[in-house]
Amino acid sequence: MNEALARPAVVSRISDLIGYTPLLELCRTDNGSRLLLKLEMYNPTGTAKIRMARQMVLDAEARGQLRPGGRIIESTSGNTGLGLAVIAAERGYTFTAVVDNHACADKLRGMKALGAELIYVTDDGTEELATAAREELAEQMACGQENTIFTEQHNNPSNAVGYFPVAHELHQALGGRIDILIGAVGTGGCLCGTTRELRKLIPDFTTIGVEPKGSIAFGGPAHDYYQSGTGTPEGAEIGALVDFDLIDEGVKVGDIEAFATARAIARRTGVLIGGSAGGVVHEALTRLADLPPETTMVALVNDGGEKYLDTVFDDDWMNARNLIDPAVDREIDETLAKLRRD
Repeated sequence: MNEALARPAVVSRISDLIGYTPLLELCRTDNGSRLLLKLEMYNPTGTAKIRMARQMVLDAEARGQLRPGGRIIESTSGNTGLGLAVIAAERGYTFTAVVDNHACADKLRGMKALGAELIYVTDDGTEELATAAREELAEQMACGQENTIFTEQHNNPSNAVGYFPVAHELHQALGGRIDILIGAVGTGGCLCGTTRELRKLIPDFTTIGVEPKGSIAFGGPAHDYYQSGTGTPEGAEIGALVDFDLIDEGVKVGDIEAFATARAIARRTGVLIGGSAGGVVHEALTRLADLPPETTMVALVNDGGEKYLDTVFDDDWMNARNLIDPAVDREIDETLAKLRRD
């Protein structure tokens, strides 16, 4: 069996279960083109971001910036924080997560259950995304403190390195046959890190980046959005890991379309994916029927939907924010149904 697709029968740390995530063929056209989902929710914490959380800590240790008994500080909307909470618990560190109330409640509760200290930069009831304020506070808290690091996920090169194994997993699983890689653009680490390493193995493929409408990485206009853990909101700087030379095309998907896709996939396949992953899959589905024969497109599904049962998968929450459009729901459901029949 290929090394990248195997793991020991018994492991000693939960982080030993990171990686080796499966591929699911969501649908196939009558000309042989197919859409595969890289299901990163099968990592511990249900998200891809534990990959880079571990790498950031390991590299800080190697540089001597983090020693036994140290403290990790990060600004997070939830998934990176969950990963860092796990790694901190395993390795005996204190972890402080600087958060806002835009994050899903289950992510915040999960971090706290894992022993993290939560510091809020917004008041209860305020749902706005406060990325810039979070990062400023996290940096201030770490400044000058002994044996303390601000992992600074948006600008930390180790973030991208943490996703290099994804490239090797894809290469070995698909025998080097990947034509299109599509994924969300948040910090840039996952999509650009995977692309950078994969191009050493497969020189000729296309990378498509997806961000929410309202995010500014691919231009304005800027406005609020509800897709969590992705994009670059107004007032925040585009992270250093967003390498536009590695992204062949950048597109935007609205909250309504992203969430409708996540909900349709749950109903049609029994697979729960997160809201931003819904945006990625929506864009992939709109392209699939027009691709050349025998095209293999891989969508990076960075987290599962279990953390969004009170938001994306809750009709009351969705209706209160005008995020349900029956016409969009019907169109996406029919598209998915047809492609899966094919």
